[in-house]
Amino acid sequence: MSQTTVDRPVDTEPAVTTHAQDPKGRSITRIVVAAGFALIVLLFFLLAFTASSEESARITIGFSLNSFFLWLGGLNPLIQIPVILVVFGIVVGIILVLIEFAPRPGRGYFIMRLAACLLIPLLAFLLLRPYANAVVYVVAIALLVGGLLFFADFRSRQGAGYLFQLILFMAPASIMLILGLIYPAISTIFKSFFDKSGEQFVGMENYIWVFTNPTGTASVVNTLLWALLAPTISVVIGLAYAVFIDRARGEKILKVLVFMPVAISFVGAGIIWKFMYDARQGDQVGLLNAIVTAFGGDPVQWLAIKPVINTLMLLVVFIWTQTGFAMVILSAAIKAVPVEQMEAAQLDGTNAWQRFRNVTVPGIRSSLIVVLTTITIASLKVYDIVAVMTGGRDETTVLGFEMVNQQQRFQSYGHSSALAVVLFLFVLPLIIYNARSMAKQREIR
Repeated sequence: MSQTTVDRPVDTEPAVTTHAQDPKGRSITRIVVAAGFALIVLLFFLLAFTASSEESARITIGFSLNSFFLWLGGLNPLIQIPVILVVFGIVVGIILVLIEFAPRPGRGYFIMRLAACLLIPLLAFLLLRPYANAVVYVVAIALLVGGLLFFADFRSRQGAGYLFQLILFMAPASIMLILGLIYPAISTIFKSFFDKSGEQFVGMENYIWVFTNPTGTASVVNTLLWALLAPTISVVIGLAYAVFIDRARGEKILKVLVFMPVAISFVGAGIIWKFMYDARQGDQVGLLNAIVTAFGGDPVQWLAIKPVINTLMLLVVFIWTQTGFAMVILSAAIKAVPVEQMEAAQLDGTNAWQRFRNVTVPGIRSSLIVVLTTITIASLKVYDIVAVMTGGRDETTVLGFEMVNQQQRFQSYGHSSALAVVLFLFVLPLIIYNARSMAKQREIR
């Protein structure tokens, strides 16, 4: 009787660790991580409120980001580009090596992860050259961050190095978001409660100024006017144009003509339309006043007519640049509406308007929301058109322009920050609505 041996494949997958799978282990992990982050926040506050005298020497490791950029600025511009690329490549290479090798199981890789967790935060903080009286806090924060990272990775139930790998992937984008978005937002809100110099606490005084001072009030009213009229008119004209030229002869050429202004910057569009509105004695350069004087009228200073008229003249420029965008998106959405639905509605005896209202509009609802919210956000933060055409004069200022104007012209950081916060509050409902709409669409899918 012969015996047959069956070769079975050897499982080469690393064993999955069981750290923190039990309830007690998970509780310990949560407590340690929460306590560590609380301690880090406390150290940050101590670091922020630790006075640094001008005589305090900076702790240096012989190299810093400041010295690197000073050295880079002294090089020939043609040499700066390859140097930046080389440095960028080295940083990316280190991250890729850590992502590839450090997460592997084994004592050597364990030591590599531990060293990376402790050394990377420490070097990052020391590259900022902290003052001597703050170096203790910096080192403590760096070691705590690294220690928490390593502890959380060690306790991860997903396997050796999983959390370490995940954090390395997320770290560059997270750092950019923190430095470029989260920190400036928190700093702006904080400064909005201080005076123009940013030294004396004034409470809600800056916000009261926004809604009571003529300049602040005009910026709020005009911004609301832009947010209501600009998206509505742009979408109505763009939708009408998309419907009427859909599958018409010469459709591509007609779409290109309407879409061309989208490729023009707001500064360029403002300069073009400033010539259109131009008024002078004698021969008219501006088209509008050329028509007015041709019929025997006097030239009109269109951008100085207040209230509201000059703001509407600026709105025309914005609508001119956004209608093409709305038309292209909505035209593509209309073509995606199933032909069978239109034919079924036609067989039911409906007219063109009824088919448009009951079939086309519901079919392009998601595209309508995207276009409306996109143009609304763009109108809320408009700056270029106002700056180029009127400079905010004659009650044409808006929040986006006045925010910059208060900071650069009047050096009033408190008023500028308050205007920025008010602008953010105007945009926030649109962001929330978009997020909820996207969540509902995912549920439907």
